[in-house]
Order: sequence, then structure tokens, then C-alpha cells
Amino acid sequence: MVALYVHFPFCLSKCPYCDFNSHVRPQIDDESWLEKILKDIDTYDGNLSITSVFFGGGTPSLMPPASAASIVNKIYKYFKTSSNIEITLEANPNSSEASRFSDFKNAGINRISIGAQSFNQNHLDFLGRKHSADEAKKAIKNALLYFDRVSFDLIYALPNQTLKEWENELNYALSFGTSHLSLYQLTIEPGTPFEMRYRRKEFETPVDNESACFYEQTVNQMSQAGLPPYEVSNFSQYGEECLHNLAYWRYEDYIGIGPGAHGRLIKNGQKIHTMSSKVPEHWLKEENPVINIINKRDQIFERLMMGLRLYSGIPKENIFDHINQEAYKNLVEEGFLINNSTQLIPTLKGILCHNSIVNYLLHDLP
Repeated sequence: MVALYVHFPFCLSKCPYCDFNSHVRPQIDDESWLEKILKDIDTYDGNLSITSVFFGGGTPSLMPPASAASIVNKIYKYFKTSSNIEITLEANPNSSEASRFSDFKNAGINRISIGAQSFNQNHLDFLGRKHSADEAKKAIKNALLYFDRVSFDLIYALPNQTLKEWENELNYALSFGTSHLSLYQLTIEPGTPFEMRYRRKEFETPVDNESACFYEQTVNQMSQAGLPPYEVSNFSQYGEECLHNLAYWRYEDYIGIGPGAHGRLIKNGQKIHTMSSKVPEHWLKEENPVINIINKRDQIFERLMMGLRLYSGIPKENIFDHINQEAYKNLVEEGFLINNSTQLIPTLKGILCHNSIVNYLLHDLP
């Protein structure tokens, strides 16, 4: 079972907090881009069974719906596909893009993920978003007319944001009745305009204990509303989890197609990592992605780094013997991990210290 990711790298503008592989271009050669995507699909084994497809970016809702339809049709014809295949498209709430939800539905998209980010206009202005708060609200309502599965993103723990303000905004978000929400604390990523502004002390973000309060409130509020967390930043009704992202966190195989897209696949008994050129113009000329074999220790690290983001944790099988046993006992005793015979499961306390736990479990190991 394999997930397939298609990266559409183009945006109308670059958000100051974003470190994704996204690019602004005065015009996009849609025909050449589509031709390359279809060509790259042909380089993979057609006997693979695809369980999910995710159009990410960038801003995939900028692509012509006809291009999305061509890619979806190619996937159905070329690969084996599951009967309940999940096909997600990320979209911005700009009016021009939201007006095409019907066309994307007809193209085969069956799940939509909207980058609302906030319903507060001042916060949207700070985040450099080009849509308005009203457009975000209208886009979600419009998406619900066409898609049974709708998710949207919000960013919180913003400068000067209070817990009460976030509680109110989250209550408003829940009023739409979507089955899934992705809720991210603002992170200052290296190399972004926000990092430079942060270093110049143009704004402040919550300190660690304040961030923990924001997160704990989010978990409690969402759980009470029937959308508990299943991953650090993702909340859903039971059965409405994003299957595609679960494939990443469970360290299952996935194909990455498009500029800068990564893949993880078992090939000839070995786990390989594929990566394409990040610059769109270079990727268009690229024959094949770079392929590297992932050694055993790196596989353990990746399994832990991805899997311990999940509230259900990861199976101990094939991994428990490769971690620091003393560190594991200490983490259980200190309440960072749950004492479970078959799974490595983080507590809420452990989720808040995710990176440190992973490094501790691998401490002093070859």
C-alpha cells in the first residue's frame, strides 16, 4: 500500500512564515508541468497499490482543474487503486480559487484542505495572507457544498494573542461542522522573513510554558467537541483522519512527484529515499530523482521522529531493540511515555517534548 504526493510549487505570493518549497512566477507553463508529472508517474512500478493521493504545495488550487483530472485519471489507469482511495487537494480561500471547488470535485478530488489560517483580519495581515477573513469563511462554506470531507488549517499562539481569543476562534471554527482540523502553533522557521523580523525583535511569540498552555487548551477544547487529536497538530472525528498523512507518520511507503518532492519506498529489500530538484525549471529538465539508500539507524530515527507524533504511537516490533532501554524506562517513569507492551505511545507531556524524547531514546547508540 503506497501513498502518492504531487507537489505543485507555485503561489501568488510567499508568506513570511513559510519554509516550504514554494515559488512565485509571473506565469506558469501548465502544459509542460502536467506533461512532466505524467511522465514521472511512468517511472514507477504500475503494480503498486495506491491508497491516497495528496496535491500539496505551494497552492495546488491554482492549477487548472483539468490538469488535476488528467493526473487523477492517469493514477487510476496506471496503478492499482483501493476502492476507498482518498484524493486531497490543498486550497487557498481566495475567491477565484474557491469558485472552482465544483470543477475540482468533478476532477476526482474527494477531500479538500483549506489554508484559512485565521478568522481574525489583523492576524491574517500579520501572517501575510492575501485572502480576507470573510473569504476564509465563505471558502469553507462553499467547500462543504461539494465535499463530504473538508479540513482547514489555523495558526495560533500568535503575537499578543490571548488564550481567550484563541478559545473563541476555535469555537467559531468548530461551528462549521467539518470533521477535521489542522491546528499549528506559529513556528519561526530558519531562513524565512519572519526569522529576520523575530531577530530584530519586531514581534514576540509565547514562551515555552505559554505555548504549552495554548496546546493543552486546544487538545481539551477539541476533545470535548468530538475531534480529539490523533497527531500533534491534527484533530478529527473518529474515522476522519487524513489517510495520506497517516502514511507518513506510520512510515509507510510513499511516492513524491514534483519539484522538491521526497519519497520513501522499499526497493529490492531496501528502504530508499527519493528527492527531486527543488527549482521548478530544473525539475522540468530532470530525468530521474536522486535515490539514496536509508541505513538502519536513520530508519529508526525517522520511524521515531514521525511515529511519536501520533497519539496512538508506533509498534515496538522491529524498533524496541534499537533504542536506549534505560532511556525508555526513565521516560515511562517520568510520564513522557505510556507503559504499553506492544506500542511506544507518548503522553500529552511527551508530545510537548517530542524532539527531545526521540534524541534521548537514541542517546549513546551506534
